Amino acid sequence: MPQLRLALAQVNPCVGDLDGNADLVVEWTRKAVEAGAHLAVFPEMVLTGYPVEDLALRESFAEAARHAVESLAGRLADAGCGDLPVYVGYLDRDEVGARNAAAVLYRGTVVARQYKHHLPNYGVFDEQRYFRPGASLDVLRVHGLEVGMVICEDIWQDGGPISALGAAGVDLIVSPNASPYERNKDDVRLPLLARRAAEAGAPLAYVNQIGGQDELVFDGDSMVIGQDGALLTRAPQFVEHLTVLDLDLPGGAARTAGLVGEFTVTRRTLTESPLEPYQALPTPPAAEPLPDQAEVWSALVVGLRDYVRKNGFESVVFGFSGGIDSAVVAAIAADALGGDAVYGVSMPSAYSSEHSRSDAADLASRIGAHFQVQPIGDMVRVFVDQLGLTGLAEENVQARCRGVTLMALSNQHGHLVLATGNKTELAVGYSTIYGDAVGGFAPIKDVPKTLVWELAKWRNAEAEKRGEVPPIPENSITKPPSAELRPDQLDSDSLPDYEVLDAVLDDYVEGDRGYADLIAAGFDAELVDRVLRMVDRAEYKRRQYPPGTKITFKAFGRDRRLPITSAWRERHPVAH
Repeated sequence: MPQLRLALAQVNPCVGDLDGNADLVVEWTRKAVEAGAHLAVFPEMVLTGYPVEDLALRESFAEAARHAVESLAGRLADAGCGDLPVYVGYLDRDEVGARNAAAVLYRGTVVARQYKHHLPNYGVFDEQRYFRPGASLDVLRVHGLEVGMVICEDIWQDGGPISALGAAGVDLIVSPNASPYERNKDDVRLPLLARRAAEAGAPLAYVNQIGGQDELVFDGDSMVIGQDGALLTRAPQFVEHLTVLDLDLPGGAARTAGLVGEFTVTRRTLTESPLEPYQALPTPPAAEPLPDQAEVWSALVVGLRDYVRKNGFESVVFGFSGGIDSAVVAAIAADALGGDAVYGVSMPSAYSSEHSRSDAADLASRIGAHFQVQPIGDMVRVFVDQLGLTGLAEENVQARCRGVTLMALSNQHGHLVLATGNKTELAVGYSTIYGDAVGGFAPIKDVPKTLVWELAKWRNAEAEKRGEVPPIPENSITKPPSAELRPDQLDSDSLPDYEVLDAVLDDYVEGDRGYADLIAAGFDAELVDRVLRMVDRAEYKRRQYPPGTKITFKAFGRDRRLPITSAWRERHPVAH
């Protein structure tokens, strides 16, 4: 059987960094050449980063990207990598408009370009707003083998480009992707790839990027699937990785060109003669998918790390309250950046408990963070006395004094302020706008409260397994949560039990179920009415909340947006 050594480069680009991303491609192509690869594939739009959003509308950026891909072809040749065909994703533009494209670079030139055919229209990225779909499929003959390509969403379409390539005849399909992480996504991803490989009658090589980009985080999970749907190998999640795999391909694929279904198939020859038989490398073992909590934790760590570093920050600052949310954010930040880059601030008021202060200090010691105490009592007293504040207004001014304190420290020292609120609080508006909601990034914004506790327990257990000090104080996990803005305050004074609340929110927010559906699911009518009113009233707060890593299908801000001004309320259906 004809052989081919394939290299999949699972890398971490940055949107807009054309020079840095080109360096990344050169670096990992060198590694592929050193590994003896005959074909290398990089992720979707690796040269421009993904998603480019409104940068796609700028002709200057598209022109720079097109120039960059042509320049990159020459750079690869100059680096001694010119004889390796390399698939590189980038932003192209023609007289019709912007294109999500991939080019094949070989011997110093761009020998082929293909555009994405199916453009997504959903919360992650509405490509239909920016890009125009392609109409042709380029099949390359490499060492006598027919290699077709599909870009990301193209593999999700029944009867789409995969079917056309199968009908036209290919020996291998490569698929550059920028597929964002969501919990349990692999439950869909792997079966889909297996179906598509069987549909095409050819192995399918899927390469995905890793890293954080604003709210999105990419998990990699690149893999190669045999034509029988079997998993051949798989890359680890959330790390840059070069997968090198020797394939024994049947060869002799049909070589239909021209119109195949709705697609025009073009064939180009790079190298005609099959390779001489060689000693194959051992098949790299398939990395096991991470368990759910480890996967979520990795996503949160990578999302925060890349947001901080790609935006030019070196450190973060936020309130160490002694509670579970700030403790989990602190542990994530320490794992992402190192404890020395984490600056914790305890900001006690007249209502702060002694354990909140001691737990905060204990947390800082456990993760090796900087720690300081900045009492806010005098600041609060000035506002309260001058404005005559009482009740909720007095509670909220405490949170706002804390927000001002953190922003002042950020301005003075250049730290990025982190907001520590979770998805449950954000859903029901249980936060103070311009108070605990201030910041440049919110690491657990998309993490429900019950999952926050699960992650804390998991992270501590992992530390114990490794013989390390658990990062999160046990008291922060076990004590009843409280904002401590009035005497003896508990979250349960204002909110339902978090287990029940998260169950309702999961159906209402993630599932888009209405009032009648929730009642039919067994939830108490009074509880449903109360929770839904809180969620609907809090949209204006969510719009002003910092960005944060997306881990669910319906992340606030990116996937779920309701009108702020709206008279619609979910109510008990009128009986007829």
